[in-house]
Amino acid sequence: MYDVVIPAHNEEKSILAVLTTVLRLPIQRIILVLNGCTDRTLDLTRTIPDQRIHTIYFAEPLGIDVPRAIGALYARSTDSPGVLFVDGDISGNVFTELQDLLVALDEGTDIALTNCYPYITNRAKLAKLVLRFRGNLNKELGYFQTLGNATPTHGPHALSAKALSLLSPEAIAIPPLTLVFAKRYDLNVKVATSIRHQDLKSPRKHRRHARLIAETIIGDCVMGLTLARGQEVTRSLEKHKMLGYHPDRRFDLLQLWAESLNASHSYCEKHLIIPRNADWSNG
Repeated sequence: MYDVVIPAHNEEKSILAVLTTVLRLPIQRIILVLNGCTDRTLDLTRTIPDQRIHTIYFAEPLGIDVPRAIGALYARSTDSPGVLFVDGDISGNVFTELQDLLVALDEGTDIALTNCYPYITNRAKLAKLVLRFRGNLNKELGYFQTLGNATPTHGPHALSAKALSLLSPEAIAIPPLTLVFAKRYDLNVKVATSIRHQDLKSPRKHRRHARLIAETIIGDCVMGLTLARGQEVTRSLEKHKMLGYHPDRRFDLLQLWAESLNASHSYCEKHLIIPRNADWSNG
């Protein structure tokens, strides 16, 4: 059975809904990656007495997408057969779609994605711009006919054990790079399901957040495009450096976590909250 990684930063309004959905799946472990939480997220997760829940707790924020990589490394260290990623702010009923992603892994898919923008013709200007860059990267990689604008940036997705073993933590922490390396390693990539963005029922964010997210995704895609073309990797778009939330990504803590998993477990144990009688090092 597969593992599920759930990153969460102050998700007290949705974390129980996410866990309730995920616990219905045939999975062996839920890896909660809680980072910089100042609300009741941790307390609420502790109200669920399920031995499958393993919590990785960082008091400081890890930044966008880095928690996924933290959870992926933990899953890889326990020889996980594959991982499903579900964000902690999703409160919609997506159980069937999550099943679709697990079935895709069963059928040999290495990277199973969700199309979060099906059948939409009228989009906001900012969304159109972001999707254009996502589409440009997929075209550069030769994926556009099969993936459209889908990337691991948005929506639940899943990685096989093969993908987990080949992808670097940084490639998972900068989601468009996952596709660049998938092409390089000839991994099997497909869209396994569709969920309309509004059906995820993620909370609405302020305009500044939307702009910073857009800048982050565009910068990530620019990095992917330059990497795929063998050029110097950059986030610059003409005179503009598309940073967004990228500077907040704690690659230093990600590296420390990876090194600790490969050597001693003291740093890992400091951040782990696992069920009693569970030996995480042996899965």
